[in-house]
Amino acid sequence: MAEENKSGYRLAHTMLRVCDLEASLNFYCGILGMEVLRRTDYDEGRFTNTFIGYGAEAEYPTLELTHNWDRKEPYDKGDGWGHICIETPDVYQAC
Repeated sequence: MAEENKSGYRLAHTMLRVCDLEASLNFYCGILGMEVLRRTDYDEGRFTNTFIGYGAEAEYPTLELTHNWDRKEPYDKGDGWGHICIETPDVYQAC
């Protein structure tokens, strides 16, 4: 059993940009067994964020799939990855 993290830091999610959200969901959810945790469309920004994973966001790291609606060409290895999110109990103390 893994030791409990007492530092308050936690890997929350990793963001990836995807051209075909439905194909990506088929892969991660249909093949790898993840579940859609939440999905939000941002009409003004013209993108959709979908969080997927193997358990509740508050307890498990997730993937954030970002689908930019106007993107036509595939992402390459350099521009498809977006960021990692690490939660901290005090961002000012961490800095």
